[in-house]
Amino acid sequence: MELPLVVGVDGSESSLRAVDWATDEAALRGVPLRLVYASLWERYEGAALVEGLDRSPEQVMADNVMEAAAQRAHRRAPEVKVTTDVLPDDAVSVLLNEAHTAAALVVGSRGRSGLTELLLGSVSLTVAGRAACPVIVLRGNRDNQARAGTHRRVVLGVGEGPHGTAATRFAFEEAEVRKAALDSVRAWRCPAYESTDDPLLAGEPARLHEQRAAEILESALSEAAAEHPIVELRRRTAEGSVRRVLLDASDDADLLVVGVRRHHGLAGLQLGRVAHTLLHHSACPVAVVPQRG
Repeated sequence: MELPLVVGVDGSESSLRAVDWATDEAALRGVPLRLVYASLWERYEGAALVEGLDRSPEQVMADNVMEAAAQRAHRRAPEVKVTTDVLPDDAVSVLLNEAHTAAALVVGSRGRSGLTELLLGSVSLTVAGRAACPVIVLRGNRDNQARAGTHRRVVLGVGEGPHGTAATRFAFEEAEVRKAALDSVRAWRCPAYESTDDPLLAGEPARLHEQRAAEILESALSEAAAEHPIVELRRRTAEGSVRRVLLDASDDADLLVVGVRRHHGLAGLQLGRVAHTLLHHSACPVAVVPQRG
């Protein structure tokens, strides 16, 4: 049985945009769509009292939100199988539990209590930092309208070591189903202490770092490239900080994919500075792909 894409819904415009985006994604992948609502969200925020109803105000709100979200998904892609569930727990616990049986989680950049579009909501950030499956956070498009990929370009940030494997495979799969090019990017920098005053050797340290970046790219991509020969693959090395290079790359991308290590037994967020920055400032949706390490 195909694992579903799971969307956290709370009635906010941001979460409805996540429903739209995930519906399109489910149609591309040919997988079911599962919409979940954590009933404690409304309790924490203080739902308005509704008189003359047999059900609690919170239950009425939850049912209305889920019905509207399911109808929205059906209108957008009637062929996608949609299921809904209202679960009695907080949003983070619900989504982290769902992650164990999901192809990916899709969340908006902020919930109903969000103060500004420029800040990532705490639920989205926590889920991205702890989930067992890929988490796609809908950054960019500040009008809250999900749009089909217009750039036909997926960007993969290639890091060090084997923890990039899962992210690499995910990025290739996304590029293939979208019929998009995959831009793989490896940033590099030449430390100041390696520079030299000898004009004959001035460029050598930088060339060595660039060459090493190209070798890392080739090693990270070769296996997945062989498995996805139809994907147009572009390799690029860029001098600069990883965060700045990837933020610049997000400007004209449909999806930015990064891998993060998950260490067994460690509590709290396991994102790293690069992923944390991208989740707050990317111009396009960000997929955070976990890898045990």
